[in-house]
Amino acid sequence: MKMLENIKRFGKKYFLEGQKLDQKQVEAIENLPEDAPFTQKLLVKHRRIVGIMIPLVTVQLFWWLQAGRYDYFSLFPERYLMTITMIFGATVAGMTSEGGGAVAFPVMTLALDVNPMVARDFSLMIQSVGMLAAMFTILWMKIKLEYRSVIFCSLGAFLGLILGLEVIDELLTPVQKKLGFVTIWFSFAFALFLLNREHKRKTFDEIQSFGLWQAATLTIAGFFGGIFTGIAGSGVDICSFSILTLLFRVSEKVATPTSIVLMAINTCLGFYWREVQMSGVEADAWGYFQVCIPVVVIFAPLGSIIASHFHRQVLAWMVYILDTIALISAFVVLSDKIDLVLGLVCGAILIGGFILFFILSKIGQKLMESEFNKSKNNNIPEEA
Repeated sequence: MKMLENIKRFGKKYFLEGQKLDQKQVEAIENLPEDAPFTQKLLVKHRRIVGIMIPLVTVQLFWWLQAGRYDYFSLFPERYLMTITMIFGATVAGMTSEGGGAVAFPVMTLALDVNPMVARDFSLMIQSVGMLAAMFTILWMKIKLEYRSVIFCSLGAFLGLILGLEVIDELLTPVQKKLGFVTIWFSFAFALFLLNREHKRKTFDEIQSFGLWQAATLTIAGFFGGIFTGIAGSGVDICSFSILTLLFRVSEKVATPTSIVLMAINTCLGFYWREVQMSGVEADAWGYFQVCIPVVVIFAPLGSIIASHFHRQVLAWMVYILDTIALISAFVVLSDKIDLVLGLVCGAILIGGFILFFILSKIGQKLMESEFNKSKNNNIPEEA
């Protein structure tokens, strides 16, 4: 009996903690009268259902009309594995700071041996649907976000995205892209793991004492995240997440939906740039895109709703597990293509990335202590 109670307590603490909502939404729920009209209850009390149904119905309607007109169904026999993959990928995209591209890119390049350029283009394309749907659900439910991260990271990400697409992508080989992607984010996951070993780590719902240097830091993080996005189809989301959690000590429950909204905006910019400003997305990417739309528009918003109830530690553990699996899979699949030089470079990226993220976490600790002392001093009454 005691064991059952412990299991229930564990489940409630870590998987049913509840959503962290905008203060106005909290007040609206608390002040909702019992005899409120059905439409008011639908928009306030049952906002989760509405938040999923609006993008789902809209996208599904257009997809089925297009599918019947252009026979998308004939594409499934050769590409159905990606449809299945993106059920998981879209759910992960909605639940974590790892966009759908963080699942699609390694699966396509490592397991299905798809050209990295096709995988990158597909990641940008499918996230422009799935993560946009998840963003709508997050905004509709009024889940708490760090909007300044969205704004300033996007400013830097747009420039980084163009640089990544136009210049850096051409300088790297397919194997370098695959290994570079998984090693840098594994180093972040390990740094986050060490950080979360602090018992009852203090976190904030927003960046404290926001000023010029915080804005500059977010812009720089967005710039490098944009480069990663231009190479692999995702990256600005995890860059934002890493800066918010390690440096500014923002809770994973706020940093995760913030990174989803940020990635939704920038993946649309990436899709636009590849299709309109450059030579156009890879032809094969369109086929994968068309067979995955129906599932991502369901599972990305659903993942956002589910994850919004999780404890921040659960969200962090999902990052650890995903990045570890991606790293191990990459080295297993590509073992015969990794020479000594590439192996040393990957090791250097891994160690260097960990040192960078570890330093950020230590600076974040100093900043947190400074904020705590400032708050403590402000609360001391002046002597008469």
